[in-house]
Amino acid sequence: MSGQTVPMKEPVCLIENDSDGKLRVVRSALDILDQIDQHVVVVSVVGLYRTGKSYLMNKLAGERKGFALGATIQSKTKGIWMWCVPHPEKRDHTLVLLDTEGLGDVEKGDEKNDNWIFSLAVLLSSTLVYNSMGTIDNNALEKLHYVTELTEHIKVKSNQRDGEESSEYLRYFPSFVWTVRDFTLTLEVDGRPITANEYLENALKLRTGHSKKDQAYNLPRSCLRNYFSPRWCFVFERPASGDKMRRMEELTDADLEPAFVEQAKEFCDHVFNEAKTKTLKQGLKVTGRLLGNLAETYVSAIRSGQIPCLDNAVLALAQIENSSAIERARAHYQKGMADWVAFPTETQEELSEVHAVMEKEAVAIFINNSFKDEDQKYQLELMKLLQEEYEKICVRNYKESQKACESKIECIFAPLEEKIRDVSYMTPGGYKEYCNDLKLATSEYRSEGGRGVKAEEVLKEYLERKASIGQTILSADQSLTEAEQRAEAEQAKREASERENRAMEEQLVVQERLRADQQRTYEENVNQLMERMERDSRNAIAEHDRVLQARLKEQNDLLQQGFDGRAHQMQREIDALKGAKAQEEEKKPSFMSTALDTVGTAATLFLPGILPKVGGMAVKWLSKWF
Repeated sequence: MSGQTVPMKEPVCLIENDSDGKLRVVRSALDILDQIDQHVVVVSVVGLYRTGKSYLMNKLAGERKGFALGATIQSKTKGIWMWCVPHPEKRDHTLVLLDTEGLGDVEKGDEKNDNWIFSLAVLLSSTLVYNSMGTIDNNALEKLHYVTELTEHIKVKSNQRDGEESSEYLRYFPSFVWTVRDFTLTLEVDGRPITANEYLENALKLRTGHSKKDQAYNLPRSCLRNYFSPRWCFVFERPASGDKMRRMEELTDADLEPAFVEQAKEFCDHVFNEAKTKTLKQGLKVTGRLLGNLAETYVSAIRSGQIPCLDNAVLALAQIENSSAIERARAHYQKGMADWVAFPTETQEELSEVHAVMEKEAVAIFINNSFKDEDQKYQLELMKLLQEEYEKICVRNYKESQKACESKIECIFAPLEEKIRDVSYMTPGGYKEYCNDLKLATSEYRSEGGRGVKAEEVLKEYLERKASIGQTILSADQSLTEAEQRAEAEQAKREASERENRAMEEQLVVQERLRADQQRTYEENVNQLMERMERDSRNAIAEHDRVLQARLKEQNDLLQQGFDGRAHQMQREIDALKGAKAQEEEKKPSFMSTALDTVGTAATLFLPGILPKVGGMAVKWLSKWF
């Protein structure tokens, strides 16, 4: 989607601790996100304090300065800081970088706050970067104990049971990148060269024992394997000597070790090309505005002493976003009609064509910015609002046409009116002169542009008011015999009847066009709804596939590493995922048919001119989608 972004010159604080030590979202940062309606790729970096996290984030932003660096043992970053920059590779995307407070800060000494910072980084990002120093050994994994406590700080469902399948977390959790700084080892196992990714996976292998020591050893490894997929690893040599390390913000790439510069480039290239757009369940793509609402929702739950629930957050956000989508669509329609419609339009078709374009765009805005409108409540509300807007515009068009026609009649028929006032027609032969003047004025009026949709009706009403004057002139014309007067009176009736027919035909054309507009409104809404539902279904199936493939890979790894029992236990979870995918594929036609029936039945209340595709007709309509 193309949209607006807000490039920032420097980072701002997104989440901070208030005077009571509670987390809160910074309003000014939310205001920035609220202006970003592009999809976002969100990269969060977490890790122990003073491990160089901020340097990596500055590299991703393409700057030497930005996120605070430091050369002392004090942690520089507090809370969660945000930097929004145009994505260097993904068109119409914003790259949102989140630099988090260093974990394990001895000055702060708040383990609970660390857990929430880590959890928020997981919840908000599409790629989570964990930064550490040295090597990935048991000590490093023990320091990553925050991952073992994620299920205590994040729930997927409000009625979640203990031991909920890890696949539920996989649907929401980001991809994982472990960056190892000041790495001095050789990447090899048993004399065989390995990649950094293989180095990580080797470090995550489980022990086969059942002792408490073995369980403690396996716990962080199991959590990383179960909750995060895919996983990558990047190792970095020390960037420079000690003296230079204290001046990192001042150094260029030429001042750093070439190997480190190349490793940093590989890391950045990976993030730019592999980090995905932030999504929610079933592939819903997140915009900057939605990301801000997510942050508010999660932090609000934490402040109130609750555990953030992912499904509840999505439902709460759906209400906010769907209402906002209606207003944005309505505003777009109103502005477009105001910009493109010149009153009065020459024909109803001219107005209708502009309405069709603007309504189509408005519906697309709603469809692209709404989600979980499962009973089409919000879309039906938009349909009703746009119909009301169109009706108001049509009424204005009628009134403007009436005014324009009356003005033209006043001007064109002015000489005739003057002769009537001067009783110029009250002479022998005056009736013929009156009829000729009336015919000429009528012809001139009908040749004029800019009269609008009530041209014949206004003319008819004007000439009806002149009928008694014409009768008086006819009766006073002594040059006509009684038979000729009767013939002229009959001719006047025929002409009046013709004008009546022309006015009725004019209005019939308008009414038919309005009925066609209502039918087109319904069909446009249904077409875009079906396309969105088809897209949502594909996303849901793709999500099932992604999670299923991750669990199958984990099962295969367990089998290869001799954990037959664990692999067997995982089969129930895998079978459930396969069943859910099959169910998603089977329910699609009936789900769409129900949506069609709902929209068709409800829409007839405010679109009486439509022929909705309900019941058997809906099945025929759906055949184009399958």
